[in-house]
Amino acid sequence: MMSPNLNHRRVEVSPGDEKYTPKPQKQWSLARSAEYVLREQRFVFVLIGVAITTLFFLFLQPEFRFMRTYVNSGAIGGVDGGFNVKDSLGETRFSGNGNSPYKQHAAVITGGAGKIPLGLPRKPLRIVVTGGAGFVGSHLVDRLIERGDSVIVVDNFFTGRKENVQHHFGNPRFELIRHDVVEPLLLEVDQIYHLACPASPVHYKFNPIKTIKTNVVGTLNMLGLAKRIGARFLLTSTSEVYGDPLEHPQKETYWGNVNPIGVRSCYDEGKRTAETLAMDYHRGADVQVRIARIFNTYGPRMCIDDGRVVSNFVAQTLRKEPMTVYGDGKQTRSFQFVSDLVEGLMRLMEGEHVGPFNLGNPGEFTILELAQVVKDVIDPTATIEYKENTSDDPHKRKPDISKAKELLGWEPKISLEKGLPLMVEDFRKRIFGDHKDV
Repeated sequence: MMSPNLNHRRVEVSPGDEKYTPKPQKQWSLARSAEYVLREQRFVFVLIGVAITTLFFLFLQPEFRFMRTYVNSGAIGGVDGGFNVKDSLGETRFSGNGNSPYKQHAAVITGGAGKIPLGLPRKPLRIVVTGGAGFVGSHLVDRLIERGDSVIVVDNFFTGRKENVQHHFGNPRFELIRHDVVEPLLLEVDQIYHLACPASPVHYKFNPIKTIKTNVVGTLNMLGLAKRIGARFLLTSTSEVYGDPLEHPQKETYWGNVNPIGVRSCYDEGKRTAETLAMDYHRGADVQVRIARIFNTYGPRMCIDDGRVVSNFVAQTLRKEPMTVYGDGKQTRSFQFVSDLVEGLMRLMEGEHVGPFNLGNPGEFTILELAQVVKDVIDPTATIEYKENTSDDPHKRKPDISKAKELLGWEPKISLEKGLPLMVEDFRKRIFGDHKDV
């Protein structure tokens, strides 16, 4: 209870006495600012913050660390046992091991915008490879998987084999679809490598109507898919578009000398039509297309009895059979190892040039010279059996790869003498098992 004697005072202020007085402003002083920064060790904490930030960006962030290593070394090294890239043109050295002759390597791609090292950090792509269980397709799949991309293989297994890709089973970035490209297919991908089509005379002559349908309808379906989803499309065409050439070596500007009604026309003209479709989709529908004209290719995983000259000679010599030479054996061919081809396909896809590009080895051999190389590698006592030449067989075949050298920075690296033993080892295992002596 308050005391009754408590007095409350109230100061009465007259309105005339109220007057606002602003707080005086302090003038800026360098000395006063320095004193504020130095007080309580503020400056020390600023220096520590700068040091930590610099340390993070220079040493701890992966992207910066990779860039520094790349710039300082001037070269990108591949994974041990595979390819190594040593210069700006992507000079590669190959060494094979086991079933897959590939290991991840940081290849340098030359495009319209400059050279793009594939090894730099990049967003993984989703890629479909039609015919991906075949000879060339399976090697391409190996490289794409090892690069970090997700790959969908589409194959009807007419010439492809599950064994070629079974080492990827269980990989979450690998999918296999049994499908014929003659039927439409709906997928969501970034790139389409269209390799689907039997490529050896034995196989494409077996059902010529099916062959030309694959080349035309299959290509039409894949181009339609590329248009709908905005994917980049690469067509693997062939040196057969030149037919029995009257120009030697063959440049991309040569229009060819093809028999439109011969027994090989289902393949030759089918591929020529596929190129036409690709260019029409490019010009008329703005589809990003790339066209590769592939010359004779050899290597592990070739079909043993596909009728092509290298596989024929190797299989026949291993089985102690005479090598079959059609005609006089003076026809010429150029042989590239499959790893060189895959490198060229990837450079073409990642570059900015439509093509077409010849992808082949300009080293030219007669069929008899090839037979001698096979004898030297496998069996010096092997014999030759001559038979009548097949219809429309080209007399000469040699690519001019000047365009690929200039615009893609690509040329083959592996000679026939170095590549053939790798193919022989694969054939020996598949024909006889793991026994080298038969």
